[in-house]
Amino acid sequence: MRTTQVFVRSGLTVAAVAALPLALTAGPASAVGTGINVTTSGSTVQVSTTACVTRTSGSMGSASLLSSGQANFAQGRQAALSGTSSSQSAAWTNVASGTYTVIVVCADGSTAGTQSVNVSPASTPTISATASPSASPSPSLGVMGGVGGATKDYGTVTYAAGGVLVTAGAVATAWVLRRRARSHRL
Repeated sequence: MRTTQVFVRSGLTVAAVAALPLALTAGPASAVGTGINVTTSGSTVQVSTTACVTRTSGSMGSASLLSSGQANFAQGRQAALSGTSSSQSAAWTNVASGTYTVIVVCADGSTAGTQSVNVSPASTPTISATASPSASPSPSLGVMGGVGGATKDYGTVTYAAGGVLVTAGAVATAWVLRRRARSHRL
Protein backbone atom coordinates (compact mmCIF):
# COMPACT_ATOMS: atom_id res chain seq x y z
CA MET A 1 0.00 0.00 0.00
CA ARG A 2 2.79 2.39 0.93
CA THR A 3 4.75 1.58 -2.25
CA THR A 4 1.66 2.22 -4.38
CA GLN A 5 1.22 5.70 -2.90
CA VAL A 6 4.86 6.57 -3.63
CA PHE A 7 4.53 5.43 -7.26
CA VAL A 8 1.27 7.36 -7.75
CA ARG A 9 2.80 10.53 -6.31
CA SER A 10 5.96 10.26 -8.38
CA GLY A 11 3.91 9.49 -11.51
CA LEU A 12 1.89 12.69 -11.01
CA THR A 13 5.08 14.67 -10.52
CA VAL A 14 6.61 13.27 -13.72
CA ALA A 15 3.42 14.08 -15.63
CA ALA A 16 3.45 17.67 -14.35
CA VAL A 17 7.13 18.13 -15.25
CA ALA A 18 6.52 16.68 -18.73
CA ALA A 19 3.58 19.04 -19.35
CA LEU A 20 5.50 22.16 -18.24
CA PRO A 21 7.51 22.68 -21.47
CA LEU A 22 4.33 22.33 -23.53
CA ALA A 23 2.58 24.98 -21.45
CA LEU A 24 5.56 27.34 -21.68
CA THR A 25 5.94 27.06 -25.46
CA ALA A 26 2.22 27.49 -26.16
CA GLY A 27 2.45 31.25 -25.53
CA PRO A 28 -0.34 33.54 -24.45
CA ALA A 29 -3.71 33.32 -26.11
CA SER A 30 -4.33 36.38 -28.23
CA ALA A 31 -7.70 38.00 -28.53
CA VAL A 32 -8.90 41.33 -29.81
CA GLY A 33 -8.89 43.86 -26.99
CA THR A 34 -6.24 42.21 -24.84
CA GLY A 35 -3.57 44.81 -25.73
CA ILE A 36 -5.60 47.74 -24.38
CA ASN A 37 -7.48 48.60 -21.22
CA VAL A 38 -10.50 50.90 -21.52
CA THR A 39 -12.11 52.56 -18.48
CA THR A 40 -14.92 55.06 -18.05
CA SER A 41 -15.55 57.60 -15.34
CA GLY A 42 -18.72 59.62 -15.85
CA SER A 43 -18.46 61.13 -19.34
CA THR A 44 -14.70 60.47 -19.68
CA VAL A 45 -13.32 57.45 -21.56
CA GLN A 46 -9.66 56.53 -21.09
CA VAL A 47 -7.57 53.90 -22.88
CA SER A 48 -4.17 52.63 -21.79
CA THR A 49 -1.76 50.19 -23.41
CA THR A 50 1.79 48.93 -23.22
CA ALA A 51 1.95 47.74 -26.84
CA CYS A 52 3.18 50.92 -28.56
CA VAL A 53 6.86 50.99 -27.61
CA THR A 54 8.38 52.73 -30.64
CA ARG A 55 8.12 56.45 -31.28
CA THR A 56 7.80 57.68 -34.87
CA SER A 57 8.05 61.42 -35.59
CA GLY A 58 7.58 62.12 -31.87
CA SER A 59 4.33 60.13 -31.66
CA MET A 60 3.62 56.82 -29.92
CA GLY A 61 0.44 56.35 -31.95
CA SER A 62 -3.20 57.34 -31.71
CA ALA A 63 -6.53 56.06 -30.51
CA SER A 64 -9.99 56.48 -31.98
CA LEU A 65 -13.39 56.45 -30.27
CA LEU A 66 -16.04 55.19 -32.70
CA SER A 67 -19.76 55.49 -32.09
CA SER A 68 -22.23 52.88 -33.36
CA GLY A 69 -22.60 54.43 -36.83
CA GLN A 70 -18.88 54.68 -37.56
CA ALA A 71 -17.00 51.87 -39.31
CA ASN A 72 -13.29 52.74 -39.48
CA PHE A 73 -10.52 54.43 -37.52
CA ALA A 74 -10.59 57.71 -39.46
CA GLN A 75 -14.30 58.30 -38.76
CA GLY A 76 -13.89 58.21 -34.98
CA ARG A 77 -12.95 60.87 -32.47
CA GLN A 78 -9.14 60.62 -32.44
CA ALA A 79 -6.66 61.32 -29.62
CA ALA A 80 -2.87 61.04 -29.62
CA LEU A 81 -1.24 58.54 -27.27
CA SER A 82 0.98 60.07 -24.63
CA GLY A 83 3.32 58.48 -22.15
CA THR A 84 6.54 56.51 -22.11
CA SER A 85 7.76 53.38 -23.85
CA SER A 86 6.38 51.32 -20.95
CA SER A 87 2.86 52.81 -20.76
CA GLN A 88 0.76 54.93 -23.13
CA SER A 89 -2.70 56.43 -22.73
CA ALA A 90 -5.31 58.68 -24.32
CA ALA A 91 -8.60 60.12 -23.06
CA TRP A 92 -11.82 61.64 -24.39
CA THR A 93 -13.99 63.96 -22.28
CA ASN A 94 -17.66 64.93 -22.60
CA VAL A 95 -18.62 61.62 -24.19
CA ALA A 96 -22.38 61.14 -24.51
CA SER A 97 -23.93 57.96 -23.14
CA GLY A 98 -23.98 54.95 -25.45
CA THR A 99 -21.86 52.08 -26.74
CA TYR A 100 -18.51 52.91 -28.33
CA THR A 101 -15.56 51.03 -29.84
CA VAL A 102 -12.03 52.08 -28.97
CA ILE A 103 -9.23 51.27 -31.43
CA VAL A 104 -5.54 51.91 -30.70
CA VAL A 105 -3.04 52.06 -33.58
CA CYS A 106 0.67 52.36 -32.77
CA ALA A 107 3.02 54.71 -34.63
CA ASP A 108 4.48 51.74 -36.55
CA GLY A 109 1.02 50.99 -38.01
CA SER A 110 0.21 47.93 -35.89
CA THR A 111 -3.12 47.71 -34.07
CA ALA A 112 -2.65 47.42 -30.30
CA GLY A 113 -6.24 46.34 -29.75
CA THR A 114 -9.96 46.99 -30.09
CA GLN A 115 -12.47 47.04 -27.26
CA SER A 116 -16.11 48.02 -26.80
CA VAL A 117 -17.19 50.22 -23.90
CA ASN A 118 -20.54 51.39 -22.53
CA VAL A 119 -20.77 54.95 -21.26
CA SER A 120 -23.60 55.36 -18.77
CA PRO A 121 -25.64 58.54 -18.64
CA ALA A 122 -24.43 60.91 -15.97
CA SER A 123 -26.76 61.13 -13.02
CA THR A 124 -27.72 64.68 -12.16
CA PRO A 125 -28.70 65.52 -8.60
CA THR A 126 -32.19 66.91 -8.20
CA ILE A 127 -32.51 70.01 -6.06
CA SER A 128 -35.86 71.00 -4.65
CA ALA A 129 -36.70 74.70 -4.86
CA THR A 130 -38.26 74.65 -1.38
CA ALA A 131 -35.49 72.71 0.33
CA SER A 132 -33.05 74.72 2.36
CA PRO A 133 -29.98 73.41 4.10
CA SER A 134 -30.39 72.95 7.82
CA ALA A 135 -27.97 71.90 10.49
CA SER A 136 -28.79 68.79 12.46
CA PRO A 137 -28.43 69.05 16.22
CA SER A 138 -25.39 67.42 17.75
CA PRO A 139 -25.92 64.68 20.33
CA SER A 140 -26.21 65.93 23.88
CA LEU A 141 -24.23 63.01 25.31
CA GLY A 142 -21.24 60.99 24.18
CA VAL A 143 -21.26 58.59 21.28
CA MET A 144 -21.29 54.88 22.02
CA GLY A 145 -18.59 53.74 19.59
CA GLY A 146 -18.91 50.01 20.23
CA VAL A 147 -22.65 49.97 19.63
CA GLY A 148 -22.65 51.50 16.19
CA GLY A 149 -22.57 55.18 17.04
CA ALA A 150 -25.92 55.46 18.81
CA THR A 151 -26.38 57.81 21.78
CA LYS A 152 -28.14 56.89 24.99
CA ASP A 153 -29.17 58.84 28.07
CA TYR A 154 -28.37 56.97 31.30
CA GLY A 155 -30.39 57.82 34.40
CA THR A 156 -29.22 58.35 38.00
CA VAL A 157 -30.12 54.79 38.99
CA THR A 158 -27.84 53.35 36.29
CA TYR A 159 -24.89 55.47 37.44
CA ALA A 160 -25.51 54.57 41.11
CA ALA A 161 -25.69 50.83 40.35
CA GLY A 162 -22.46 51.05 38.33
CA GLY A 163 -20.71 52.87 41.18
CA VAL A 164 -21.82 50.21 43.68
CA LEU A 165 -20.47 47.42 41.44
CA VAL A 166 -17.11 49.14 40.95
CA THR A 167 -16.77 49.77 44.70
CA ALA A 168 -17.71 46.16 45.53
CA GLY A 169 -15.10 44.91 43.07
CA ALA A 170 -12.38 47.13 44.53
CA VAL A 171 -13.21 46.02 48.12
CA ALA A 172 -13.24 42.34 47.14
CA THR A 173 -9.89 42.67 45.37
CA ALA A 174 -8.32 44.39 48.40
CA TRP A 175 -9.70 41.70 50.73
CA VAL A 176 -8.30 38.83 48.60
CA LEU A 177 -4.88 40.46 48.29
CA ARG A 178 -4.72 41.23 52.02
CA ARG A 179 -5.66 37.67 52.87
CA ARG A 180 -2.96 36.21 50.61
CA ALA A 181 -0.35 38.48 52.18
CA ARG A 182 -0.81 36.96 55.67
CA SER A 183 1.31 34.03 56.60
CA HIS A 184 -0.64 30.87 56.99
CA ARG A 185 -0.26 29.40 60.47
CA LEU A 186 -1.05 25.84 61.26
